[in-house]
Amino acid sequence: MEVQQEIETVETSLNQEITQDKAEFEETEAHIIDAGVYFEADDAKFKEELEQLEREVLQSRKKPYFAARFFKEPKKFIWFLASLASIGGFLFGVDQSLISGASLYIPSDLHIDSSRMSMIVGFTPLGAIFGALIIMPANDLFGRKYAIVIASILFTVGAILEADAHSFGVLLAGRMILGSALGLLSGTVPAYIAENCAVRWRGGLVSLYQCMVAFGVMCGYIIAAIFDGVSGNWRWMLGSSLLFSTILFFGMFTLPESTRWLMRKGRKLDSFLVWKYARGFDTYEERKEFFVMERVVLYELEQARDRLILLDFLRRPRCLRALIVAVIYQLGGQQMSGVNSIEYYQASLMEEAGLTAQKAVYSSLIGGGVMFFSTVPAIYFMDRLGRRQLTLTLIPGVCIGLFITGFSFQAKVLGVRLGIYLWGMITYTIFWSSGLGPGPWVFASEVYPTYLRSYGVSIAALCDWTGTFITTYPFKQMSDAMTSTGVFAGFYCGIVILVGILLLLFMPETKNLTLEEINEVFERPAIETMKINWRNTKETWHQLLHFRLDQVWKLS
Repeated sequence: MEVQQEIETVETSLNQEITQDKAEFEETEAHIIDAGVYFEADDAKFKEELEQLEREVLQSRKKPYFAARFFKEPKKFIWFLASLASIGGFLFGVDQSLISGASLYIPSDLHIDSSRMSMIVGFTPLGAIFGALIIMPANDLFGRKYAIVIASILFTVGAILEADAHSFGVLLAGRMILGSALGLLSGTVPAYIAENCAVRWRGGLVSLYQCMVAFGVMCGYIIAAIFDGVSGNWRWMLGSSLLFSTILFFGMFTLPESTRWLMRKGRKLDSFLVWKYARGFDTYEERKEFFVMERVVLYELEQARDRLILLDFLRRPRCLRALIVAVIYQLGGQQMSGVNSIEYYQASLMEEAGLTAQKAVYSSLIGGGVMFFSTVPAIYFMDRLGRRQLTLTLIPGVCIGLFITGFSFQAKVLGVRLGIYLWGMITYTIFWSSGLGPGPWVFASEVYPTYLRSYGVSIAALCDWTGTFITTYPFKQMSDAMTSTGVFAGFYCGIVILVGILLLLFMPETKNLTLEEINEVFERPAIETMKINWRNTKETWHQLLHFRLDQVWKLS
């Protein structure tokens, strides 16, 4: 009897806590997240105010943005904007593969040992951590657009230093400056795209960033192969990235600023003009969302004066739940799965598998090509299969790829070792690129309340680069201590399995959910989400055992 009373007391206390939390959260959400629900106005009123803004544009004689002169339809314009801005992701990818090829020749040219070479490779992510830390101040002060411009300048300076380096110190400085640019880009570009595009395109366009990372990896290996036989090959390899940072620098001047940032700065007319080109006002939902966004921004500014809203990640359980799942997904699933160890050291691993330095560079093209072509389908499937379902479906393939890659180093015959390594690496890359690559970025861009989304993407970038540093700088030491087999088949594979279990239990599906529905999902206690996920998992296995595959993977 006493036990029963204790249980009832605990349940009552828990319910009170949940009710109190929900009431507190709704106080903010009523103004911010669900603004559309509380902002139901007559469409005629929206049209009237938009017509007034249009008259003000004509009176101000504001000219269309350069890109808008060529892409007059919103769909074409936003694809151009997302593609050009995603060159920031291309720079990340191309650097991964270029340093992979260059690392075969730098030690002998600059007379440095493997420990210093690990610093040259691994300190780029360390610089990127700094870049991730300045995302919010840089974005708030200069805007999304000019933060990308500043990052392209930093990347150019870093690339010049590393290409002309004649000492370890100069090369290391160039790598860290370049890294700070990559860190700034990684959190700014997805937010810039998400804030300018319509909801129906957001999943695919944010995935485009990761797709461009993969395209950069492939192109980097091609460039490394082109310059491999040239005198001073590694300098040409690293210096070639200047071309792409220059394209990004000048290209950004053809694009507008983020609609949201313009509204925050009180530039409503400019925000209206960007929205007109990037999204249009053809539907009631688009018209309403513009004014909802205005109300959201005004409330955010008001709240920022009274309190530090960043602490809401800890104060509000709903935000904390989203943060924990997103960090596990980004840091554990994406970065600690070993992708950076493979990409940054691709050529070195090929050499360890038995190839000469030159053939290792050429053979690395295989991994780069597989990564790119495996990422492309994610743009389609992310919004149709869903984030959770796609990720959990592909994680077993990632583990199998890591297992095969790890045990390839145990083969005694050179040809067998190389064949098994390529089999494992290709298997890993196919499954990782389609799910764990783009998934965390999409998830981070949608699970936070509107007023915390920029902070959430910044945290995602910080996790991204922290994981990159952890898996690149000490990789050589890890391989010496645990062997390459232990690192891939044991350490990385074990982490992916653990993350898969956590996501299976605690990650909710966000496909086809409106913003208010996502809020409702994360307002649930974690134990409730776990029960729902477990019930769905049992149903999935039931359908699998009866070969009802159309019921397991439903496209929508």
